[in-house]
Amino acid sequence: MKKRRPSPADSGKENEMDEIYTRVSVRQFEDRPVEKDKIDKILSAAMQSPSAGDEEAWRFYVVMDRDMLEKLSKASPYASPAAHAPAALVISWDRESLRFPEFGEIDCAIASENVLLAIEGLDLGGVMLGIAPIRERMDAVHTILRMSANEEAFTVIPFGYLKCKGKAGSRFDSKKVHYL
Repeated sequence: MKKRRPSPADSGKENEMDEIYTRVSVRQFEDRPVEKDKIDKILSAAMQSPSAGDEEAWRFYVVMDRDMLEKLSKASPYASPAAHAPAALVISWDRESLRFPEFGEIDCAIASENVLLAIEGLDLGGVMLGIAPIRERMDAVHTILRMSANEEAFTVIPFGYLKCKGKAGSRFDSKKVHYL
């Protein structure tokens, strides 16, 4: 385990950007559903993210069906947490909605971070599973969800009430910062 380094976040101020500094990846969930109002808040947070050209080409699939979650858990060698999660959010982008198609994945990545912070803020847990840019994973998710031909799968984020949570540590490393 890495030694914790002090960061600017260690200012002593409580609740200042807490979700950024307390979020950890959670892969084990309680066997209880997530309320629709919490899912709506997560989706709202996702859609608040910036996007290239303000085109908002991302698409969101809320998956709660056990069979589909099981199938998603096999879309990648690292996707097993989806099998036991009460829900998963799949983020994709619509190629036809982009004036700047090279930014589809970036837009989805930004939306994914908002999702993870919202999950943390709602006292839930989740983990971002890498799907894009690996074509066979993208195709597997595309097939499982029967996405439209113009969509590209980006990530699967299983989430729910967490069984246990690890402790977040600071990742701040002043050696990686250059002031010019």
